[in-house]
Amino acid sequence: MQSDQTDPVRHECALELEAHPYRIQQIRRIVSAQLRYWRVESLVDAAATGISELLANVHRHARPDKQCAVRMTLVPDRLTVAVTDHDPRLPHLQPMEPTATTGRGLAMVEAMCDGWGTDLLPDETGKVVWFMLRTPARQATLVPLRTATVPLEETAAPDRVAVAASVA
Repeated sequence: MQSDQTDPVRHECALELEAHPYRIQQIRRIVSAQLRYWRVESLVDAAATGISELLANVHRHARPDKQCAVRMTLVPDRLTVAVTDHDPRLPHLQPMEPTATTGRGLAMVEAMCDGWGTDLLPDETGKVVWFMLRTPARQATLVPLRTATVPLEETAAPDRVAVAASVA
């Protein structure tokens, strides 16, 4: 997995693989570890499930080969996970029978993410299937204030008190 840390506000990781079942589990672990490293642990379950579904679709449906690339991009308000393969056929949601044992992958991705879509590559040499997850609002880190004693001005009104504080 490659990481581009040149822009402190944008993080990217990418890798190429063949979408075989044993590789899908490895990618889940890599995605989970990368998100923990980026300190967005709350996105791990949804991202790992989503990437598993997209890679399983490559394994089941992609032609002529199972070669694909995974790219994760984290910006302050969202994580985008994209899978690129060489098959120009676009996936689509299909009606599901209640007893069906397959065909729920994209419905799961749609249900758990904040957006998803597909894009054809130039000259129809393949496609990109992606999903987006919003990052949780960052909690402000409270820093204890150091207070300084400031002499009151003699001209200050008696009902006003001057206080000064500095942030460490």
